[in-house]
Amino acid sequence: MTPLPPIGGKKDKFTPELRILTASLLSMIVFLGWTKYFAPKPPANLPQQNKPAETSTVAPGSGTSTPTVGATTVVPKTTSTAPTSALPVTSDSEEHTIVVENDLYRVEFSNRGAVVKSWLLKKYKDDSKPQRTLDLVHQKAAEQTGGWPFSLVFDDPQLEKAANNGLYKLSGESTSLTAPADVKFTWSDGHLEVTKTFHFTDSYVVNVETTSTFNGTRLLAGLAWRGGFGDLTVTDPVPSARIDTFYSESGKLSTFPLKKVDGPEKWGNTWLGGKSYTGIEDRYFTAVFLAPLDTLSTPLETRYWRVFYPLQVNGKEQAEPVQEVATTTAIQPMALRVYVGPKDYDDLKAMHPPLNSLVQFGWMEIIADPLFHGMKWLHKYIPNWGWTIVVLTLIINMLLFPLRISSYKTTMKMQRVGPEIKQIQERYKKYKMNDPRKAEMNKEVMAIYQREGINPVGGCFQMFLQMPIWFGLNTALRNAIELRHASWLWIHDLASKDPYYILPVVVGITMYLVSKMTPMTTTDPQQAQMMKIMPLSFSVMFVIFPFSSGLALYILTSSLVGILQQWYLNRTHPIPATAKLARVKK
Repeated sequence: MTPLPPIGGKKDKFTPELRILTASLLSMIVFLGWTKYFAPKPPANLPQQNKPAETSTVAPGSGTSTPTVGATTVVPKTTSTAPTSALPVTSDSEEHTIVVENDLYRVEFSNRGAVVKSWLLKKYKDDSKPQRTLDLVHQKAAEQTGGWPFSLVFDDPQLEKAANNGLYKLSGESTSLTAPADVKFTWSDGHLEVTKTFHFTDSYVVNVETTSTFNGTRLLAGLAWRGGFGDLTVTDPVPSARIDTFYSESGKLSTFPLKKVDGPEKWGNTWLGGKSYTGIEDRYFTAVFLAPLDTLSTPLETRYWRVFYPLQVNGKEQAEPVQEVATTTAIQPMALRVYVGPKDYDDLKAMHPPLNSLVQFGWMEIIADPLFHGMKWLHKYIPNWGWTIVVLTLIINMLLFPLRISSYKTTMKMQRVGPEIKQIQERYKKYKMNDPRKAEMNKEVMAIYQREGINPVGGCFQMFLQMPIWFGLNTALRNAIELRHASWLWIHDLASKDPYYILPVVVGITMYLVSKMTPMTTTDPQQAQMMKIMPLSFSVMFVIFPFSSGLALYILTSSLVGILQQWYLNRTHPIPATAKLARVKK
C-alpha cells in the first residue's frame, strides 16, 4: 500500500525510525537522572547470595580444568562494597595422607580437597593376575578428570575448584586411625569456608557432614563420587558396561547405564529432588547416599553425568567413559549417610530404607530370590558353593521326580497310540498346512488323545518347568556377591564361564544320553532329529553366551540324576512291545 502524502503538502522531517530513536534517548536520560538523584542507596556490606562468581553456568564435575597445585585461594568477582576478607584464612602448608581402617576397609584421604584417594575392601579381591585387594577408586581416571570421591559440587565453577583443591587442616594430630573414628577437615581462603566431618563406624556406613559458606552466607553444595567406581579389572563384561548411577523415588528404583547418561553440560544449576537414596554401582559393589537415621524423611537431590579421559589401548589412544554422581539436600549444613561396600542382599535389606533392590534379579526375581536363599541356607552346612549347587540340584530333582514319572507315563501312552496317529498323518500328508482339511486331521488326533486320556504337552511339562529354574538360577548366580570368585574343583569363579569349557562339553554329552534313554513322544522323524541336536545346541550356548559355570554345574548334575531316574523308569515301566516294534522298523 502506498503511504498517504502529508497534510498541506509539506513533507514530515521525522521518519518513524528517527522518532523511535529520539524517544529511546529521552527515556534513558530520565532513567539515569532518577537513579543518580532519587534511587535508594545500597547497604555498605551486602552479602553475596549464592552467586559469588560470574553468572556463567558450568555443570559440575566437568573435569575440563586441571587443578593447579598450591592454588588454594580463588576469590570470585564481587562488588566494590564487598569486604576484602570476611573470614580468617585456614589452610595447611603441605599435602599429606590420612588413613582410616578396620577389618572391613582401608580408606586413604588427601588433605588436598579432603577427598578419598583409595577405598580398599579388605574381604574382596579384584580380577587382576595376581589378585590384589579390591580398590573401588579408579586412580588413573580420577587423576585425568580431576575429580575424586567425596569432592564437592557447587553451582559456581570457581568455588568448586577452590574447595576441591584447598589444603585442608586436619583436626587432630594422628594421620592413621582405626574405625570407629572421626575425621574433620577445615579450609578457608578468607571468603569461602568449607568443613567436612566424617564419622567412620564398624560397618560399611560412613556419616558425612559438610558446611560451605561464602562471606558467612551458606552455599548449596553436593557430595560427589567422581573418577569412576568398582572393579576396574573385570573383563566379563568390561567395567564401563556395568557401571550404573541410580536413585530411588517413591519406592521405585531407577538405574541409568552409560548409554542413558548425558554429559555434565545437561545440568547447569539444576538438581533432581524428592529422592530417598542415590548412588553409583557396578555388578557387585555400590556407593549409596542416604539421609541420616534421625531424619530419614529428608528428601535428597541428585545429579549424574559422564565424562571421558584418554586411555592407551594397544598403542592407540581412545576415550574411556566415566560415570559420576552427586547428592545434596536443601537443608544446609548437609548431613548424609554413605554406604560403600558389597551388594550383600541380606545386609542391604537390613538398611533403612532397604537397599536390597540394588541386587537386581530383574523379572526373574520371583524364582531367583528363593533359589538364592535356598543356596545360602545350604551353605551354612556345606562350606563350598559348588557342592552347595550340587545338593540343591539333587533336592530340586527329587521334588520334580513325580513329574518325571507322570511325563514318562504320558510318553508311554503316546508310544502306544503312535502307529494309529501315524496312519492319520499319512492320509493327510498330501495337503498343505493352510488347507482346511488339515484341521480335520488335528480333530482325529485329538479324539485319540481324549480317548486314551493323554495330555499332549504332558510329556514335555517336566522339561518346561526346568527352564525358568535355569534362568532364575543363572540370574542369582550372576548377581549374588556370595558367588563372586567362588571356586569348585577347576572352576575359579562359579559366577563366570568355565575357562576351559569342560562343563559345556560334559553337559552336552550327558543331555544326549538322557535323550537317548527317554522314549520319544513324537513319531515325526524331523522332530526326533531336533531332539537329538538339542544337547549340542546347549553346549554351544554355554560357550558363546555369558552363562555362569554354576548353571552348567546345575544342568550337569540334573542330567546325571536324570540318567539314573530314567534307567529306573525304563526298568520298572518297560516300553510297550508295539512301540519297540515301530522303533525297529524305522
